[in-house]
Amino acid sequence: MVAHTFAFAGFAVPDIDAAHAFYRDVIGLEVGVESMGQLSLELPGGGWVLVYPKPDHTPATYTVLNLEVADIDRAVDELEAAGVETLRYDGFEQDARGIARGIAAGHGPDIAWFTDPAGNILSVLQNAPSDDASVV
Repeated sequence: MVAHTFAFAGFAVPDIDAAHAFYRDVIGLEVGVESMGQLSLELPGGGWVLVYPKPDHTPATYTVLNLEVADIDRAVDELEAAGVETLRYDGFEQDARGIARGIAAGHGPDIAWFTDPAGNILSVLQNAPSDDASVV
């Protein structure tokens, strides 16, 4: 087996300046500028994601980054106030705001999807409260 010393994920964008502003000003992540025009998104709870420029970028058709929030309604309000629209998907029951309410139905988190300026799919999600007081 390979002995790992560190790991990170990454995804591409065509406009690194637009990504920098979006992830810093709209999403509220700490964004670092790396070598070769790349960005690092510092993730809550540790870890980071590399965002790299790719002029011929094609957005993924799946979620590249999930952001857990304490209050999904507030998170969607803040995204909408910043001009971000939630996505609608066939096969998911979503309310008028685009939130799939899984907690009440007992089958997963409440989740809303949206895109960054490059068309990459992101989500905000709220998990059900934990019965384990040691889980933060």
